[in-house]
Amino acid sequence: MTYPSYFEAFDPAQMLQDYPVGAKFLDRYRTMSRDELFGLQDRQFRKLMQRGWQLPFYRRLWGAQGIEPGDIQGLADIVKLPVYDKSDLMASIAEHPPFGDFHGMGPAASRSPIVFHTTSGTTGKPQVLMFGPKGREVGNLLVGRMYRWMGLQSDDVVQSVYGHGMINGGHYIREAVTKFTNSIFLSAGTGIETRSISQVQLMADFGVTCLVGFVDYVRKLAATAETEKLFDQINIRMIIGHLGTEDRAGTEAAWHGAKAFDWYGVGDTGCIAGEGPERDGLYVWEDAQYLEILGVDDRAPVESGDTGDMVVTCLYKDDIAPCIRFNTHDITQEMAGRGDIAFKRITGFKGRSDNMVKLRGINVFPHAIGAIIENRGDLTGEYVCHLTRDADRKDTMRVTLESRGGTDAAALADLLRRGLGVEVDVELVEPGGTAAATEIDQRQKPLRLIDARNA
Repeated sequence: MTYPSYFEAFDPAQMLQDYPVGAKFLDRYRTMSRDELFGLQDRQFRKLMQRGWQLPFYRRLWGAQGIEPGDIQGLADIVKLPVYDKSDLMASIAEHPPFGDFHGMGPAASRSPIVFHTTSGTTGKPQVLMFGPKGREVGNLLVGRMYRWMGLQSDDVVQSVYGHGMINGGHYIREAVTKFTNSIFLSAGTGIETRSISQVQLMADFGVTCLVGFVDYVRKLAATAETEKLFDQINIRMIIGHLGTEDRAGTEAAWHGAKAFDWYGVGDTGCIAGEGPERDGLYVWEDAQYLEILGVDDRAPVESGDTGDMVVTCLYKDDIAPCIRFNTHDITQEMAGRGDIAFKRITGFKGRSDNMVKLRGINVFPHAIGAIIENRGDLTGEYVCHLTRDADRKDTMRVTLESRGGTDAAALADLLRRGLGVEVDVELVEPGGTAAATEIDQRQKPLRLIDARNA
């Protein structure tokens, strides 16, 4: 039987020319014009659309809107295509188990290698994630390129607290660091994979200088390091996580002055955007990703500076499971002005439109609470929202927050009311008191909203 091995299925040397890393990356994109960048994107999009038309999933999605191949001439026509989201992929899997009909991997006898993982299931049942060699390696490269631009060096020791098992996150971060940064990599995983006490001991034993993972658990590890009195043996200089609306200053203080960097991506798309060394907005990796910000309700492009859903097209992913106008349902906004390179910038993750709660006529994003309570020494930064409905169908939100002591619950409730625009109840618990509800030791992304209205 003849079939290509992993590195025969694409051209690694061509990949490095198309998606440069290090100084070559900056040399190309510091001087490129927006028109030149659009031309690069358009060429990739035309090739991507050819691949899309080969897959039953897209032929069905586009055909239902009366779209034929000749209707989409280039990237300028992308707005004619319908968006889709996780629910469409899950429906594809249900109708064509176990992998769905959106991947295009072909018959086993002749197919290219497949990398198979799932999402973490934060917003529901875990979703199938499939990658071909080219798509996988460009996705890895984007993370490694970002880490290096942020300042990661070959002599750094990186500890990852991303989950492993079937979850994609920990695996592709390991691949990114080991293949594109030359740093030493420790795959510690989540608290359920490596206990928190063991995690901080690893940092001390192996001279870890950089932590990567979701900031919620990274903050918890700082408290563990304090309890174990290990900070005289730990010297973390960088934290590369997903800050979103969370507290950058508080995270940096917890790690005794380490510098925290933000980035954004989802399982289907890989890395979409990340901060540069100046940490002034997240640069969208526009040589590989085409990002649209669309209205939550009408799916029309929003005005510059307004918030909307991030809808992503992976321009590079033209082998297995192409991603063309995927609605992440994550909210952000575009920033004005040009930064250090030609790519546009966004403010980062602000919450999920499908996790938005309408409370007494006001749209509430639970993740916004993280920004409201930042820089408060009396709070740990951990919280969880409980949404309930009484017999009269009145909705109430109770926000449970961890307090180190001395917190005025009434004053905190007033702060949240002013920040969220609606009154909520406040419950204070001791440090660690929200862990059972958020599942912070077991999940990559802790739960912030527990909706019991239909329980």
